[in-house]
Amino acid sequence: MRKTIIAGNWKMNKTATETRDTLKELKELVDGVKDVEVVIGAPFTSLETAVKTVEGSIIKIAAQNIYPKESGAYTGEISPVMLKSIGVEYVILGHSERREYFKETDEFINEKVKSALKNGLRPILCIGESLEERETNKTDEVNSRQLEKGLAGITPEEAKNIVIAYEPIWAIGTGKTATPEMAESTHKEIRKVLAKLFGESVANEMTVQYGGSMNAKNAKELLEMDNIDGGLVGGASLEASTFIEVIKAGVKR
Repeated sequence: MRKTIIAGNWKMNKTATETRDTLKELKELVDGVKDVEVVIGAPFTSLETAVKTVEGSIIKIAAQNIYPKESGAYTGEISPVMLKSIGVEYVILGHSERREYFKETDEFINEKVKSALKNGLRPILCIGESLEERETNKTDEVNSRQLEKGLAGITPEEAKNIVIAYEPIWAIGTGKTATPEMAESTHKEIRKVLAKLFGESVANEMTVQYGGSMNAKNAKELLEMDNIDGGLVGGASLEASTFIEVIKAGVKR
């Protein structure tokens, strides 16, 4: 049975103090929750505070980005070695905002995936199509390309430590959401690509999340689908009281 992972991507929100306060509240709320792994992607400046705050709970901490080199003259960048040293366990890579605003290519994202794995971090690799690509029936083509290039050179054994997050760009922060059936259909196609790359047994073990305006109202329906194994949640993860409802929707599905 695949692991259900509910992850919150806080993006450029929350100071270290706000991070501590929110995670203290969330830590109490998830006490007793089973069968779900909870991940919070906090800003770089809050990561050490986040790791310390969630000690002893089911909550894991993710970085929102890395630079693929382990050290060197890369002013302003953060290496996977630095993140691992403070207890970070996951890293979000290939998010559409990184692809769009910072012009990250599939090849560069692939470097990051390899570097994360080498240094003991679990990548959450984001893929997804634009509205124009969806309307011109290019969804599967786009997702296949991003998967094949983003996962190039990855072994089946390494793939077991990678989480895939399908985030249709047209549904991120817009309030629009793919219907459960639409999302399930796309997730099935994603798993077919993973099977082609790594074999069917590995593909069936890999967690494939849905992102794109998942919230307390729609999470249950989405998470009831056979191939949707969790969520990468944006705005609905910023408040503990709303995020816990998404987390509960993933329990014993």
